[in-house]
Amino acid sequence: MLELIELFQSDDYAVTFACSASDSDFMFDLSSIKVNKALIKLNCESFNSFLAELQPHLVLFDRFMIEEQFGWRVEQTCPQAMRLLDTEDLHCLRYARHQALKEEREMTYHDLLSSEMAKREVASILRCDLTLMISHVEIQILQDVFKVDSKLIIHLPFLLDKISQENAQWPSYAEREHFLSIGNFRHAPNWDAVLYLKQTIWPLIRKQLPKSEMHIYGSYAPKKATQLHKPAEGFHVLGRAEDAQVVMRQARICLAPIRFGAGIKGKLVEAMICGTPSITTSVGAESMHDELEWNGCIEDDPQAFADAAVKIYQDEKTWSECQAKGINIINQCYNKEAHSKRFLETFNKALNKLEENRLNNFTGALLRNHSMRSTEFMSRWIELKNKACDTTS
Repeated sequence: MLELIELFQSDDYAVTFACSASDSDFMFDLSSIKVNKALIKLNCESFNSFLAELQPHLVLFDRFMIEEQFGWRVEQTCPQAMRLLDTEDLHCLRYARHQALKEEREMTYHDLLSSEMAKREVASILRCDLTLMISHVEIQILQDVFKVDSKLIIHLPFLLDKISQENAQWPSYAEREHFLSIGNFRHAPNWDAVLYLKQTIWPLIRKQLPKSEMHIYGSYAPKKATQLHKPAEGFHVLGRAEDAQVVMRQARICLAPIRFGAGIKGKLVEAMICGTPSITTSVGAESMHDELEWNGCIEDDPQAFADAAVKIYQDEKTWSECQAKGINIINQCYNKEAHSKRFLETFNKALNKLEENRLNNFTGALLRNHSMRSTEFMSRWIELKNKACDTTS
């Protein structure tokens, strides 16, 4: 989100960040980058008044649930504003993979087509003027499985500055030790990966490296996670890291045995930025490195995963080669300058042809028709209910 804010500011946009969530202890100080922040309410006509005063030229929805809640109000109050959806990842893909994993089978496209979440998510994409996708694989799914017009989608991965091994000032191989895994415990794929590490993969690594340690970092660790903390087994659940990049640079290897999920993984990009080789799965590395060699190993079999982790951990030459591959991936796949230029060109072209593009998106117009707007009328009902409660109290 911060990368998107910077991108639009570079194109001379004034940015207002509107959110219904309350402030948290670890929130970013948006005023430091000259972004106005507004607190908005769910299911409340005050948002319409807020929009009417602001009169935005562009509204970006952070994931489809936000578009469901506020999209119809934006269209109603500011019909001239371009509506963008930032998916981050396809929630329906993550959900379908999770269900398949629970049932110990491979996910099929039928899982997606029969998914209620997919219907909601794709409907949101079709209602918007343009959707930002972070994964090539998911763009292909939208086009092949759900038949979404490619003109409604734009690929925009992480936007990162180029790095070089000479200027990175990373700790050396000898200065690093132990394995690391990091991720918010409220995100289901992260919790599954930690559990999979503890129960299956870590015993295989520990058997070969009896003095090694596994350090698990992540905010919002529940009791079931802290109960996995077993120093005698070299398995340390350490909670939230004050600075994720500091602990990543201290580790020799990042482990991310992700068995379901979607999008591209911030922890694995961060590992490359910190010069830390990583071992992950095919789901973990999906759409992250094009045809370039991974900065470590991609293994789905637990024994092969553990063996690769041990080999790279013990072999400085191999470790250094993996580190260099990470630099190559960052510089080629996440080139900030190249992706920003391409995005702004596509975005501004779409903005200039907004009405024409909307006419050509008949399915989107159909979904915005009153007979299809169930989320709007549910919101309206809640709004009236809240007003009635306020009056009686």
